[in-house]
Amino acid sequence: MTSTDGRTASTPQDAHARAKRPRTPLAGPYGHPLHPILVTIPIGVWIASIVFDIIGFVADDPTPFVVGSSVLIIIGIIGAVLAAIWGLMDLSTLAAGTPARRTALTHMTLNLVIVVLFVVSLVARLSDDDNDHVNVFGFVVSLIAIIALLVSGWLGGRLAYHYGVRVADEVTQAEGFR
Repeated sequence: MTSTDGRTASTPQDAHARAKRPRTPLAGPYGHPLHPILVTIPIGVWIASIVFDIIGFVADDPTPFVVGSSVLIIIGIIGAVLAAIWGLMDLSTLAAGTPARRTALTHMTLNLVIVVLFVVSLVARLSDDDNDHVNVFGFVVSLIAIIALLVSGWLGGRLAYHYGVRVADEVTQAEGFR
């Protein structure tokens, strides 16, 4: 079993142990990866953008909500790019050919699609010169992206909670229960 960085994991246990350790200190210390912290930014602001859109549909003056939703989408795109950088660091610790790596690659691909969908939504919103209403096309594309985000988040949770990627080993975890 050889990883993309050329390091060899002779057993599945070696590959699993390596996936728990940061590739570089920039990825966050052992047991405290930065990627899961960073993903809260795009997730939170993109969900808030949907809330702003819904309020914009019913508000007497939707303009602040229309503008706010676009700003939130921009913040989410920037946050997603940052989260992706740290996600790639964690991905680089996963041995090729493992279920964890396949799951991570699916998670990454889905996240790239989500970012593209939010860019499409943003372009539709910004090309609409009328801020007196929510851009329905942009709203629908954002909803599709949020649904994909739910799937991607589930896959990210599977990486951490099922496969234990970048999670402290059980011996370390047991310290909290002594």
